[in-house]
Amino acid sequence: MKKTRRKFSGAFKAKVAIEALKERESLAELSKRFEVHPNIISKWKQEFLERAAEIFDKKSLDDEPEVDIDKLYAKIGKLEIENDFIKKNLKKIGL
Repeated sequence: MKKTRRKFSGAFKAKVAIEALKERESLAELSKRFEVHPNIISKWKQEFLERAAEIFDKKSLDDEPEVDIDKLYAKIGKLEIENDFIKKNLKKIGL
């Protein structure tokens, strides 16, 4: 009988990697607790350390330019009026 591969979420991997970085428990203890092989935990820990700088390199959501909501609502209104105008004229023509 073939076993299916388990897939772990990014949040779970990060949690395990952080626990490994704390070094309060050995890899064997973490392995038992999270039911993951110690080699996988080491791999996730290494990847976490290598990619940690990316978190600070990316712009945060607060840095995005603000959108003028009134301008967007005005655009929607204009498009609705144009749409209604076209519908009326198409009915008159018979299309």
